[in-house]
Amino acid sequence: MNADAPKAAAAKPEAAPRKPEPKTATAKKNATVKPAAKTVSKPVVKTADKKAADAKKGRKEAKVKVVRDSFTMPQPEYQKIADLKEACLKMGLHVRKSEVLRAGLQALTALSVAQLKSALAKLDKIPTGRPKKH
Repeated sequence: MNADAPKAAAAKPEAAPRKPEPKTATAKKNATVKPAAKTVSKPVVKTADKKAADAKKGRKEAKVKVVRDSFTMPQPEYQKIADLKEACLKMGLHVRKSEVLRAGLQALTALSVAQLKSALAKLDKIPTGRPKKH
């Protein structure tokens, strides 16, 4: 027991100086260990936050992917896009060409089958592909 007593006595003085040593480098190491221990208890709270974040990410993943495409159209019809953009600017609404085309698609989908057939029948057929350079 005498051999154990000095070890216990030596252990107690080591523990006592560690508490008042927050200004030393060893205390900084201990301080870095202590927050790590605290962060171990925090992930339980963070897992709830992560679930909420995952739900938000799920909403972000649900966004519709945009597609870039090109098409051919006669010059007078292409000019109508510019005319519509100008009319929107006069109303105080700034729109892009893609927004005008998307609004047109929404308007077409709202038509009945007979109205859609009539609108498509009025269009002139044009060749597909890129126009030839002159």
